Amino acid sequence: MEFNVPFTKDQVKEWNVPTPFHVYDEKAIVENAKKFLEAFSWAPGFKNYYAVKACPNPYIIKILKALGMGTDCSSLPELMISEKVGITGEEIMFTSNDTPAEEFVYAKKIGAIINLDDISHIESLEKSAGMPELICFRYNPGPLKVTGCDNVIGNPEDAKYGFTKEQLIEGYNICKEKGVKRFGLHTMVVSNELKEESLIQTARLLFEVVLEIKEKTGIVIEFVNLGGGIGIPYKLDDKPVALQKVSEGIKKLYDELIVANGIDGLKIVMENGRFITGPYGYLVMKVRHMKHIYKDYVGMDACMTDNMRPAIYGAYHHINVLGKEGNGHKYDVTGSLCENNDKFAIDRVLPEIEVGDILVQHNDGAHTYAMGFNYNGKLRSAEYLLKEDGSIEQIRRAETTDDLFATLDFSKL
Repeated sequence: MEFNVPFTKDQVKEWNVPTPFHVYDEKAIVENAKKFLEAFSWAPGFKNYYAVKACPNPYIIKILKALGMGTDCSSLPELMISEKVGITGEEIMFTSNDTPAEEFVYAKKIGAIINLDDISHIESLEKSAGMPELICFRYNPGPLKVTGCDNVIGNPEDAKYGFTKEQLIEGYNICKEKGVKRFGLHTMVVSNELKEESLIQTARLLFEVVLEIKEKTGIVIEFVNLGGGIGIPYKLDDKPVALQKVSEGIKKLYDELIVANGIDGLKIVMENGRFITGPYGYLVMKVRHMKHIYKDYVGMDACMTDNMRPAIYGAYHHINVLGKEGNGHKYDVTGSLCENNDKFAIDRVLPEIEVGDILVQHNDGAHTYAMGFNYNGKLRSAEYLLKEDGSIEQIRRAETTDDLFATLDFSKL
């Protein structure tokens, strides 16, 4: 896998904006989204509900809306972002857990598809918002689906999400009795999965449950949501998912299990976020200090508030030094938090680095800015959109200390 930066050191200087910042390649995102949608165009009613949690910026979501994508939301603010860009009704899949009553109310008010995480939430939904016409349940297959140790969600038996199969059957019967007329089924058992066969087998898992539900309840499921687990290459030796292979594998199972059993109207949807925007975001940061003690440290003007994945997951993000090639020295690339795990890279071999060099971290388009925080009073960085002509457009300004202190009333001290 090659990691190329779609801009140069000279361009960064021409932009004349303070580092650190996040920048997203608009053209690449659009091209990738179109390719993804085309790969599954055979599937009845196919839609991708972009996972807002991946990159919760309305400018990005508006671009994807224009291509026909909806949104996958997990909270009230994510519902509100969707609404702000004109996404409402069944263009939204609301999948949350431990859900506050007021979020059920809001989701129902704007007509979102409500995807329940637990059988006890049926009563909670009914009491708070009333039963909708369409409802979906999240399925946890437990020991029926074994995942690898690199799966962020974990093995299903250890995950906090979803209904057991027995609870699914009971839950659909309960909702049918309460007047619900339309039903969906969802699972999300892998995250950042690069193995095509694992992604295909998730479809088999749900298709077989669809048949079992029909047999035991008489309910014909309207759609299955296969989740958003399609992964992206983070490391040099990672191979991109062969999207066409995944599509063909799912279609084969669809024909064998769904069409052959007379329910070929079953819609297929997904909720990929990382796969759509992840590879096309970049964290641009400048070297502030060099430190030489027992190891050599590159001190950046960014820190783990800009990307906490390496610190909490041990995640690898490739780094380029703009204007420099080759591998000359081993460094720890660090930020300025009072935390020793505030490191973007450990023992990373990079070109010889000097103060003032610009480093670019890849795969910044998903779960990086979104996971930011304000420990040590650090302020979150600006976001920009890289346009096709090489210019950039600000789509979120950097935080200020006024933003940080907005919830405090110093006058009462």
